[in-house]
Order: sequence, then C-alpha cells, then structure tokens
Amino acid sequence: MSMITKYFTNVSIKFNPFTPGAKSARIFLSRMPSTTKIDYKVLNGDSKDQQQEIKIVFKDKHVMKADPSEMNVADLTDYFNSHSRKLAIKDSIQE
Repeated sequence: MSMITKYFTNVSIKFNPFTPGAKSARIFLSRMPSTTKIDYKVLNGDSKDQQQEIKIVFKDKHVMKADPSEMNVADLTDYFNSHSRKLAIKDSIQE
C-alpha cells in the first residue's frame, strides 16, 4: 500500500538511529517525495529529548503524531493515510 502524501505540508521526524524504531522512521522518511518540507532531528544518547516521533501537518492544518518505535511502516502508512483519505474524499466532493 502506498502512502498518500499529496496532503502533507510538513513532515517532522525525530529518531535515534540506534533503536528499534529507527528502521520504521528511516523507511518512512525514504517514502517522502522531494517536494515535501521535511524537518528531522537525529537523537543520540546525550539528547535531553529521547522521545522518537513522526509528526505530519496536513494542508487543512490537522496535525497527527506517531511513535516509530511502536509501529511498523505499514502501520504508520495506514495511520497517516486515514486523514489523507478524508481529505481526498472532501476534494472529490468539491469537484
């Protein structure tokens, strides 16, 4: 299943590359189109903030957050696609 990134305006990712959640975060990041604004922070053992997070801001200003250490890439895709589908339906109704 592919991710619907058309409605993303900003993607923010924080992850520690030496934890299990790093794989999901890296794969998720690799699926973002080059036109999407991406902010990222690589956490290390010295970082005060150790909370890994993927945060998406949609075109309608809705914000969704997920922890990549608790979800695999398929789960993250389903989670963020849920709001993208709502926006796609809204767009198709307006046309």
